[in-house]
Amino acid sequence: MGFGFCSNHAMDVGKRLRQLREVKGLSQGDIERRSGLLRSYISRVEGGYTAPSLATMDKFAKALEIETYQLLYHGEGKPAAPKVPEQMSLGKPVKRLMKCFESMSTTNRRLLISMAEKLGKH
Repeated sequence: MGFGFCSNHAMDVGKRLRQLREVKGLSQGDIERRSGLLRSYISRVEGGYTAPSLATMDKFAKALEIETYQLLYHGEGKPAAPKVPEQMSLGKPVKRLMKCFESMSTTNRRLLISMAEKLGKH
């Protein structure tokens, strides 16, 4: 069952990639040079025989000089952001922690998460 879904998804992404590439007047060889992906792989993706990973979709997007979301989104402009619960319902300490977390380096974020996990176990 899951395979059918993946296969349909691969076909949709492949069609979209081919459409965007052709609109930009690029060949599969151009995409190969710009992305580092093999032309045979590009052909398989465009043909719907394989689905690219998110990292590979990012390579396609950069080669096409578009945003990655545009490979999956067919509408005009940017897609609307999903509705999420208001942060206003969060307490003041949580808001402060989130603000600090956003400004931290990746290393410090990992350290903080590790410390929080250890504190949570006690």
